[in-house]
Amino acid sequence: MAGAKDRVEGSPSQSADVPIAPSEEEAGDLSPEELERRRTELAEIVELMREAIQMDGGDLVLTRVDYRAGIVDVELQGACGSCAISSMTLRAGVDRMLKERLKWVREVHGEVDESLDYFESEALGRGAYVPKYY
Repeated sequence: MAGAKDRVEGSPSQSADVPIAPSEEEAGDLSPEELERRRTELAEIVELMREAIQMDGGDLVLTRVDYRAGIVDVELQGACGSCAISSMTLRAGVDRMLKERLKWVREVHGEVDESLDYFESEALGRGAYVPKYY
């Protein structure tokens, strides 16, 4: 499934090729058809959000998905690490969109990758990017 990621290490560009592979526990008693439907819907919505976030110099990566329990873990990367509104992007953007469009999503856990040097992260920012510190 293109675009969705699972437990990704490295740069945002590396993350695009790693498919989500749920464990038996995470898939639970879902039928193969229901699991595939959820995977496809999630991938489509994440790709829409990724495009918008990438326009501002960041990236959105799925780090874990429990399809049975409806829990989605995401991470914002790139310029998001030095952006003042990255927590708002997680709450008002990613969390809200996933819960509104995917009725099976009950929880969204988000983190911001701040491992990049602040100035390196800031240099990636463009578009609606707002630096944390002036």
